[in-house]
Amino acid sequence: MRGISKLAVLTCILAGSASAAPQIDKTYIRSLAAPGKSVLVIEYYGADGKVAERKGYASEAGFSANDDLGIQVNSKTSVKLWGIEPCKGDFVNRKEDFAGSCNDYAKEQLQIMLKAPSVLYCRAFISEKNAASQNATCFGYYNYPNALDTVDMLEEQLLSIGAVRLNRKKNGEAERADLTDAEQIGKDGSYGFWADEREVAQ
Repeated sequence: MRGISKLAVLTCILAGSASAAPQIDKTYIRSLAAPGKSVLVIEYYGADGKVAERKGYASEAGFSANDDLGIQVNSKTSVKLWGIEPCKGDFVNRKEDFAGSCNDYAKEQLQIMLKAPSVLYCRAFISEKNAASQNATCFGYYNYPNALDTVDMLEEQLLSIGAVRLNRKKNGEAERADLTDAEQIGKDGSYGFWADEREVAQ
């Protein structure tokens, strides 16, 4: 996955590009829900854009965020949301009554997102399969009868509320070009850490 060609393929797969992997099937994701449990499914893709393997997990207690901006699957495995990172240091957002570290804020917001979904669906490259921390993109299925029924990408939501920012290459380009619009929403609205001028200047 470290090579340029593999990185390009992975970007397409994680973004759901039709040229590398099928768009997410929201009906399929909804079908994974199990009464009384939180379900997490990871699909591993090969370089041909096809599913090479699939793993599933279920928890009555749900899944939690870890300090690495990821989802703790079990004691041995976690899923790291690829292409995003917390801001650096501390920040202040008076509207949200928050003053503290970027890492704490990002983890807190991810934990909020992990409380409600009945299904977490993640995509990763096959080379990640046996890693303790697996780079992936993840979607949550949120269902509140008569109120909400939606499948949302976690990275996109975190970016749009200013909880995280995009990882960038040495040339300034975002690793996840598919998420630049989401990051811009956070910037334009001065949400999360974008409310602190010190962070905007970084």
